[in-house]
Amino acid sequence: MTASISTLLPDDADQALLVGRLWDPETGGPRPVLVDGDTLVDLFDHAATVSELLNGENPAALLEDARSSAVRRWDLASVADAVTDDGGVPHLLAPVDLQAVKACGVTFVDSMIERVIEERCAGDFTLAEQMRAQVYEALGGSLAGVRPGSPEAARVKEVLVREGFWSQYLEVGIGPDPEVFSKAPVLSAVGTGARIGIPSFSSWNNPEPELVLVVDSTGRVRGCTLGNDVNLRDVEGRSALLLGMAKDNNGSAALGPFVRLFNGSYTLDDARRETIRLTVTGTDGYTLNGTNSVERLSRPFEELVGAAYGTHHQYPDGFVLFTGTLFAPNEDRDAPGMGFTHKTGDVVEIRSERLGTLTNMVAPTEDLEPWRFGIGSQLQYILAQKRTDMARAQ
Repeated sequence: MTASISTLLPDDADQALLVGRLWDPETGGPRPVLVDGDTLVDLFDHAATVSELLNGENPAALLEDARSSAVRRWDLASVADAVTDDGGVPHLLAPVDLQAVKACGVTFVDSMIERVIEERCAGDFTLAEQMRAQVYEALGGSLAGVRPGSPEAARVKEVLVREGFWSQYLEVGIGPDPEVFSKAPVLSAVGTGARIGIPSFSSWNNPEPELVLVVDSTGRVRGCTLGNDVNLRDVEGRSALLLGMAKDNNGSAALGPFVRLFNGSYTLDDARRETIRLTVTGTDGYTLNGTNSVERLSRPFEELVGAAYGTHHQYPDGFVLFTGTLFAPNEDRDAPGMGFTHKTGDVVEIRSERLGTLTNMVAPTEDLEPWRFGIGSQLQYILAQKRTDMARAQ
């Protein structure tokens, strides 16, 4: 599972401002990096973390200075081909570090209906087709175009309550307030090339290809990246109160390959028009394709960011926000009526022409390397590097 530069990077990489993180075996820790042609520029001397970089007043100027004065560089092709389980070689990490990892759920009508189905099935995937037919019959057709929190949405809610089909997922899908939850602990997300995990207690699960907003400490969206909000449908279907169990496990959040910062070539409005494509390729010869059209979000970015950040909640190191997915696979992978679920060895590719490709392989969560590099390790690494720099200066 390797990636060439041409597939890893956006189609217009020569115009893009791309930052990420690299594991540096020479110093034993993560370095913020800038993509500069076919190399990666070390940013550590300018900003020790991506969070520090993005919370600065003018990241673009800092990056330009780093580009011209870089002491260390890595060959991008070699890094892209590296095996991320091998700590002895430079390899890409998730492109954010100290930012909180938040996520919005049920932000598309189509995926909202699938959450209702999961709940009606109580996590039993064998009932999905039957429940899907019943739910659509009760809805009386599509809810596309219904504005969350609007009078029309309130009328839809009234009808569904009367028919006995109201759900907590419909509440956040068309009600006044979006769902925002903590997806993963700080520094636990994996990057492109890494394995993602499916726990042994799940037998119905799927990838969720999403646009992820990267927000600074003042609530400004500075750029975006791609994400896989790995989803355990059977666990959440049993109870929404099991959301943490369904969403937060080792290898359950993938981000990358890089953060694309907004500049003249790519803006927040470009992000609104993103089309994100998914391909799952199994060792059994199975292929699944899907598309997430961001412009079909039922709520604007500003509303989602405002639900996470404001006078009610701040993020001193910034945060990233998964914006949800339109894609919810219901085609059969094996026996009829059994739906889709992951198998060990599945290669998941999430691609955007403007953001590049995030590639991961599915493995049992219990077989992944334990997560060991947390906030304490990050701080110790930075302090050790600063001491080394001071000693050299003397």
